[in-house]
Order: sequence, then structure tokens, then C-alpha cells
Amino acid sequence: MKAIFYVLALLVTGAAAYFSYENLTKFEKEKSEKEKAIATNKVVSGNADKQQIALDEEKVKLEAADKDKADAEASIENLVAKEKTLRRDLGELEGVLEEQKAKFAQLETTRAQLEELLKEAGEQVTLENLPETIKAMEDDKVAKTKKLGELETLVEGGKKAVETNQAEIARLADRSASRDARIRANAMESVVSAVNDDWGFVVIGAGSSTGFTPQTKLLVKRDGRLIAEVKPSSIERSQTIAEIDPETLAPGARIQPGDRVILANPATN
Repeated sequence: MKAIFYVLALLVTGAAAYFSYENLTKFEKEKSEKEKAIATNKVVSGNADKQQIALDEEKVKLEAADKDKADAEASIENLVAKEKTLRRDLGELEGVLEEQKAKFAQLETTRAQLEELLKEAGEQVTLENLPETIKAMEDDKVAKTKKLGELETLVEGGKKAVETNQAEIARLADRSASRDARIRANAMESVVSAVNDDWGFVVIGAGSSTGFTPQTKLLVKRDGRLIAEVKPSSIERSQTIAEIDPETLAPGARIQPGDRVILANPATN
């Protein structure tokens, strides 16, 4: 029994040892595999981190690329708009160019006509010296205009002088007429047509048309001798009533119809 027991114990021990070794081998294998898995996991994790970093960088680059794309699209749109503007401006410029060509052709025609006119003028005038010729003509025009202005001033002064002379002539004519009238008045001689000794007045056959005024003093004479002085008191156009100044009456004299009457104070010239 003991022998069987020992055999069983040995078998059990051997089995235990066998299974322990088997388990140890499996454990070591599993440990090794686990360590490999951990190492692989670390490698994978490191690669994942690198890939994430690379992914983030790619994302940044993508965003930058998107921005560049948007900027490029905006630039393209701007360039398209500029192109349209340039095409429109180009069309306008072409129209202006056509107009300029037409004007240039017209100028060429005018130039040819001008050259023909210059040839017909018979003078040494060309398109090259035309500006100088025109300048000389303008200077001559300015000089002649200035001379004309001076002549017009002289003419105006002459007109004013003539007007002044005419006014002076008219004034002198009026003065001469007045003087002649005064001279005629100085030489005026009238006649006493009636006498009233009671009231002391005489009637003279001359009036306002002769120039008598209330201030006029008259002398009565006979045969060249002074008889008395009389002063007009009532003057009509053709006759005058004058009062006799008794203080001037010559002694023993009486005024009579037919006596001559002259001015006491001749009019000044």
C-alpha cells in the first residue's frame, strides 16, 4: 500500500511538476507575448501620436490651402472684373482712336490746304516759321491797336476841344448879342409923348421891349441940353410912365412933348 501510495505521490508530484513547468512555460510565453504586445502598443501609440501630429499639420496645411484657394478665387474674380473693365476701356480707346484717326486725316487735309494758301501768299511763310510769323503779326496788331487807341484818345480829346470851343463860341456869340443889345440900348433914344405937370410924370414912347426896368434912370434933353431926370414907375411893352425928379429939373425949364429921352447909365459891355 505504501508503495502504491509512494508511486501515486510520485506520479502526483511528477504531474504537478509537469503541469507547473507547463504552466511556467505558458506563463513565460504569455509574458513574452504580453511584453511584445506592450512594446507593439507603445510603437503603435507612438506612431499614432506621430500620425496625429502629422494629421494636425495636414489639417493646418489644409486650412491654409483652403484660405489660399479662397484668396485665389477672389483674385480670379477680381482679375475677371478687371478684364471686363479693360475690355470696355479698350473698346472705348478703340473708338477714340478711330476718332483721332479721322481728326488726323482732317488735319492732314487742312495742312495741305494751308500749305497751298501759303504758296499762294507769295511770301516766305512755311509751317515751320508760321508760329513766328503769327507772333510777328500779333505784335504788329498789338502795336497798331495801341496806336489806334492813342488816335482815338486824340480824336476824343479833339471832339471835346471842339465841343468846348463850340460852347465858348456860343457863349461869346450870346455875349456879343447881349453886348450889341446893350450897345443898341446905350444908343437908344426915345421921345416924350405926353407930360402931366400937376402929377409930375411924363409918358415916353418906349417900353419893356426897349429894355426899360423900374431901376432904369432916364435923362430928358432938348437941343443937346439936359433938362431933367425921370424914373420909370409903370412900364408897358411900347410905352413907359416915368416920374419927374424935380430936384434935377433945370431952372426955368419944363419938360414938353417931343423932348428926347436917353439912358442915364449906359449898359456895360
